Amino acid sequence: MNPNFDILKRPLITERSTKLRESNHYVLEVDPRATKGQIKLAIEMRFKVDVLVVRTIRLPGKFRRRMGPKGGYQPDRKKAIVRVKDGQKITWEEAA
Repeated sequence: MNPNFDILKRPLITERSTKLRESNHYVLEVDPRATKGQIKLAIEMRFKVDVLVVRTIRLPGKFRRRMGPKGGYQPDRKKAIVRVKDGQKITWEEAA
């Protein structure tokens, strides 16, 4: 694992991610440079759970207007949907 950047950023709490928790799937925002293997290792080390599957998606930054005709882009993001073993769960508050 590359120690130069923090892989796990924050949990994404949405209506869809809350429903996914019932089937042991968790949605996290991760560093855009992180690979699936690095994400799996970081989650297993931080939360002490067994990760079964890691799925990732890149989200391009959106254009936002700022006070008139000028605007700028938000940074690109990457999120990961992680499935853990039955009976285990990720609680973000305990790890922080």
